[in-house]
This record gives sequence, C-alpha cells and structure tokens, in this order.
Amino acid sequence: MPIETRILAVAGSLFVLGLIVELVRRRQLKEEYSLLWILTAVVLLVFALWYELLLKVTDLIGAVLPSSTLFFFGLVFVLLMLLHFSVRVSMLERRITALVQEIGLLTISAPSSPHEPHAEDEAPPRSSDAA
Repeated sequence: MPIETRILAVAGSLFVLGLIVELVRRRQLKEEYSLLWILTAVVLLVFALWYELLLKVTDLIGAVLPSSTLFFFGLVFVLLMLLHFSVRVSMLERRITALVQEIGLLTISAPSSPHEPHAEDEAPPRSSDAA
C-alpha cells in the first residue's frame, strides 16, 4: 500500500475515533451506539497500520482485492446497524402504543379536567345596564 494511502487511512481512522469520543463526551451519541463505531474505527486503524493482516483476511474470505474486503466488512457493518436500529424502532413503537393506550384509559376514567370549561363559564357575561 502506498505510504500516502496508509497515512490517509490512519488519519481518517483517528479522526473518526476522535469524533466518536467527542460526540459521546457532549452527550450527542449514546454509549451503546458508540461501542460499535469505536470497534469499527479501531478495526480500520489496525488494517491501515497492518496491511499484511488485511491481505490475509482478503485471502481468508476469498476476495480478490483488499478494497473488496473493506467494502464487504463495511456492508456487514451497515447491515448490523440497520438491524440494531430496526430492533430499537420496533421496541419504541411498542412502548408508544402502550403509552397511548394508557393515556386513553386515564382520560376515560378521570373526572373532568380543571381545564375544561364548566357550563356557567360558557354563559355570556351579563351587562349591568340591561336590567
């Protein structure tokens, strides 16, 4: 691998790793999601630093080029993220449905709300001149 490509790959991996740490620190990314991202950045860093390992993995999975190996693992990563988010969305959808049903039951069984107007509040005000 040319030294320029290796430097770019190492710099990109370190940038992604630093970005993930910063997002977690600012609480913009939850820790549970950061683990998979950190693992991915570390794997890319290892492959950038240890090109022979990338070649061995390429031979192991039967790929022709090392770039094909990286694309394959990138696809696996994206599929795992999609599966994870599908599970999370399904779980949140079930929780929202349960919450909506609970709010509906509470609304039906609760006495009239203090925010609802009473019958005497709806009558127009009487004018003192009209008597």
